[in-house]
Amino acid sequence: MLSREDSRRLAQLERQLRRDDPEFCARMTSGRLEPARRGKPSLSLILTAVVIWIAALILGVLGWWIAASAAAFFATLVVVAAILRRPSGRPRRITPDELPPGH
Repeated sequence: MLSREDSRRLAQLERQLRRDDPEFCARMTSGRLEPARRGKPSLSLILTAVVIWIAALILGVLGWWIAASAAAFFATLVVVAAILRRPSGRPRRITPDELPPGH
């Protein structure tokens, strides 16, 4: 953690840099990234869950209740895994005009 004196010096240097080279500061500020958006769940995992649920229905119709309930449980786990493991989107650069006031 910076001391008060160091914080004051750093703020002074920042103000001086903004005054001396505002173009550089704008370029550095525009390099910020916004948080990545989450992508869609994996289609293969969703299809796997659908196949397992269909198998659970067939097992239930045949009277194999324990196997049917286990298959339905695992299908639900596959869907949860698909949602939690979905790929994140690529971060997008923020331009200086998109920054909140005060930055």
